[in-house]
Amino acid sequence: MKLRPFEGYLVFYLSYRYCNGLIMVKSKSTPVLAIDGGGTRCRIASADEAGVVSIETASANVSTDFDGSVREILKGLSQLGERIHAECDDIYMRPAFLGLAGVTGSDIIRRLQDALPFKHIRIADDKPAALRGSLADADGFLAHCGTGSFFGVQLDGHQRFVGGWGPVLGDEASAQWIGRAALSASLESVDQIRQRSSLTDRLLSEFGDAAGIVSFASHAEPVEFGALARHVTEASANDDPVAIEVMRAGAGKVVEALGHLGWRPGMTICLTGGIGPHFERHLPDEMRQSVAAPKSSPLDGAISLAFDLARGLGA
Repeated sequence: MKLRPFEGYLVFYLSYRYCNGLIMVKSKSTPVLAIDGGGTRCRIASADEAGVVSIETASANVSTDFDGSVREILKGLSQLGERIHAECDDIYMRPAFLGLAGVTGSDIIRRLQDALPFKHIRIADDKPAALRGSLADADGFLAHCGTGSFFGVQLDGHQRFVGGWGPVLGDEASAQWIGRAALSASLESVDQIRQRSSLTDRLLSEFGDAAGIVSFASHAEPVEFGALARHVTEASANDDPVAIEVMRAGAGKVVEALGHLGWRPGMTICLTGGIGPHFERHLPDEMRQSVAAPKSSPLDGAISLAFDLARGLGA
């Protein structure tokens, strides 16, 4: 297969990452597919002994928009096929691991299996790939806080998770959770229940007034709430008291979840997702001392799990 110049550079770069031990696999002779789909974007990769080529499409949360997620996946697979000069039938024959936000049980897994034309496929939510990507084979804990959130632990090769139950009933400390909390604080400042701040004034101004906030919240999608989190992190970095209070509330949820999973001082913690790393400064000292950079990305974790599937098939 002849690669275009850009593809050759991408393969070289990702092959370099793999050879330097971020995600180690025993064999990459069988081409595999990996998909990491979340509430903000979906990344699809082809991986083999030559390296990795990936593309990115729009969000793929199968609980909030099943049909739209399937369309994005199929569109992305078509784009990937064009990129690597492979026929669709060839792509669909490859062992594939799909880690998708919104996979909540066997029913939705069966729907995805029926909707996607893969011969060998393993479907899970986005948690295992994120944990594998962050820790590789090491022990440790993960607080993944993006548009949604979940928390996990990996000990002696076994994984366990809590959270990730969606924007209505869960996703504590996620970007959308922080955005909602900031809007609630702004309304409370109008009622003089709490003090005004530069953050509350900014949000009230952005939406016109309190009525504008209520109108927005009545129809906004999680990703739209999540987009407001950057205002909170920026204001918190500038010592805005309301922003700090909101971020500390989110950090408290991180502490609670990791404690429930069995975290003890000295055990590694990775903070990932768009807002996850912003909680570090709000964590207790003993937790801050245990925070480490993730070893790799959720997509790398999904690729590693796809190779696991291929080995299990004897490929």
